[in-house]
Amino acid sequence: MTPREAHPMTDLRGGLDAHLVVDRGAFHLDVALGAAPGDVVALLGPNGAGKTTALRALAGLTQLTGGHLRLDGTELDGTPPESRPVGVVFQDYLLFPHLSALDNVAFGPRCQGVPKAAARAQAAEWLARMGLTDHAHAKPRRLSGGQAQRVALARALATRPRLLLLDEPLAALDARTRLEVRAGLRRHLADFEAVAVLVTHDPLDAMVLADRLVVVEDGRVVQEGTPAEIARRPRTDYIAQLVGLNLYQGEADGHTVRVGAQGPAIATTEQLTGPAFVAFPPNAVTLHRDRPTGSSARNLWHCEVTGLETHGDQIRAALNGEVSLTADLTTIAAAELDLHPGAKVWATVKASQTHAYPA
Repeated sequence: MTPREAHPMTDLRGGLDAHLVVDRGAFHLDVALGAAPGDVVALLGPNGAGKTTALRALAGLTQLTGGHLRLDGTELDGTPPESRPVGVVFQDYLLFPHLSALDNVAFGPRCQGVPKAAARAQAAEWLARMGLTDHAHAKPRRLSGGQAQRVALARALATRPRLLLLDEPLAALDARTRLEVRAGLRRHLADFEAVAVLVTHDPLDAMVLADRLVVVEDGRVVQEGTPAEIARRPRTDYIAQLVGLNLYQGEADGHTVRVGAQGPAIATTEQLTGPAFVAFPPNAVTLHRDRPTGSSARNLWHCEVTGLETHGDQIRAALNGEVSLTADLTTIAAAELDLHPGAKVWATVKASQTHAYPA
């Protein structure tokens, strides 16, 4: 799916224009969302950030206490959920267990007043698009996780919604099925002509499926942009961990960013002045048991290994000392260095492998 051109919120004569304000005792949600028809927006954030509350507010299941919600120029505040042109795919799919796949999909059109035969004909077309024609008469209990997810998606799309909401749409799937279903969902979203908003905590789902990411923490938007922009310039520790980067904030002076008043100075290739972030990936870190001599790396820190874990086909080492950081290395390299919790190491990072940008 090719990322579409971003549309400014102030020019959304069609599409979604929302300012979601929800007060729930100690929790306060204040999130602005804008998207044009054809856009896919992913809401990302840690547990308790407010993602699901925002999704429920869009669906009309949670009432706004402030702000506004407009879809294609029509005010939806106060419109009951069943009257909104909104389709929802819930995390657990919530298929009707007593209905076949065909009748599950036909349910929406039937609620819109479409005659039974016509609704079932429409449902059959949607199941064919999902590659589920052979399972049209199967009850949900006879469907695999991936098949159930596609039936739920077909049921949501059969009402031809102007806003499609997906709540952790791949969370219930095993890793192998997830890969296959993610690819199929990407194709269906690419063909969807209205606005789609998906909630997920999985960065890969968000990066693959969405044109734009909106990161929410503590009920507020902390960063938004294309997947590439978010991955390249994270602005909080949560986002840095999400995209797998070491991130530091400090004061830049030329080619150096000083982290904290007494913290280390990190050498960079960018030249900046003032508040700045500096980031680098774990695979940019090289570890040594003895202080290296003759190294061209301008960043050198003495650290202690505080943890080791398998990360794909590599070992990820958590380090603490002059700086706290993570480093990726091969299993062989970890063995040769005799890494273990408590081991003292020297960490080096070349300035050319860091990336500094204004805070």
